[in-house]
Amino acid sequence: MIRVENLVKTYRMGSIEVEALRGVTLEIARGEFVAVVGPSGSGKSTLMHLLGCLDTPTRGSYYLDGSLVSGLNSDDLARIRSRTIGFVFQGFNLLPRLTALENVELPLVYQGVNPTARRLKARECLEEVGLSDRANHLPSQLSGGQQQRVAIARALAGDASLILADEPTGNLDRRSGREILDLFSRLHRAGRTIVVVTHDMEVAARAHRLLRLQDGLLVGDERVG
Repeated sequence: MIRVENLVKTYRMGSIEVEALRGVTLEIARGEFVAVVGPSGSGKSTLMHLLGCLDTPTRGSYYLDGSLVSGLNSDDLARIRSRTIGFVFQGFNLLPRLTALENVELPLVYQGVNPTARRLKARECLEEVGLSDRANHLPSQLSGGQQQRVAIARALAGDASLILADEPTGNLDRRSGREILDLFSRLHRAGRTIVVVTHDMEVAARAHRLLRLQDGLLVGDERVG
């Protein structure tokens, strides 16, 4: 599903260039559950942003579902993000004035799905994450774990085949974090491809494959679990 070849990302800070990624090559098959680990500054989040089409590489190639996406324009990248990729972030990124149901509907709004169909789909996604009884609650009325489940439901709403999660349990207590990990495991068993960036080895242990980054380089690739 994912193939990157000699991926390089360089950021310019004034007169200084910083290489966040220094030639990463890897493949991720459809249906894999992969954890990306490494110390702060290793390039984990940069890799996530590139895989999620939130940024473009300085050099190298990125193929998603066999199509070269590393050279696409911003409009094409936005279409891929809305139809193929679901994002789950540490900070939940829910809109505070929208209900849980309305937050889950957002990807479908961007896809132009009619109101009746998107409302039905959003309710199904909330039920899938065990929050059908919280559909009309605002984010401020939900616990951290519940907010993250809403965020996962939103990622599912657009029928994303690839879920990218950046430190998804970082703002949660241990019990809520384990509930989110159980949910990811269930989604993986249902056939979705999941890539999780984390510094927490308990999170990484739930994956079936571990990619280790250090100083912008891929230094480890091992099967686990």
